Amino acid sequence: MEQSFMYELLGWCATVGLILGYLPQAVETIKTRNTDGIALPTFLMMGFGGFCFMMQGILHEPDTLWALFLTNLVTTTCSCIVFGIKVYNDYFKK
Repeated sequence: MEQSFMYELLGWCATVGLILGYLPQAVETIKTRNTDGIALPTFLMMGFGGFCFMMQGILHEPDTLWALFLTNLVTTTCSCIVFGIKVYNDYFKK
């Protein structure tokens, strides 16, 4: 197999694995609104890191790294939602 094909395949496998690993926890948090066991700085930094990787994927030259972009678009969105729920629960729902 060609090396670039293997490189792309590895990226898409990582995308599927990370999204399927991350999404159920985010969905559960969104459904239950339970953020007691979640550290606020963790989701803040995960959102920031995901955003940076997302920008790296979209700005990569000569071709966009779609697997990197898509993975981090989903995980950054989930991190931001969970972060928002956590902030609401900790600071506004007293």
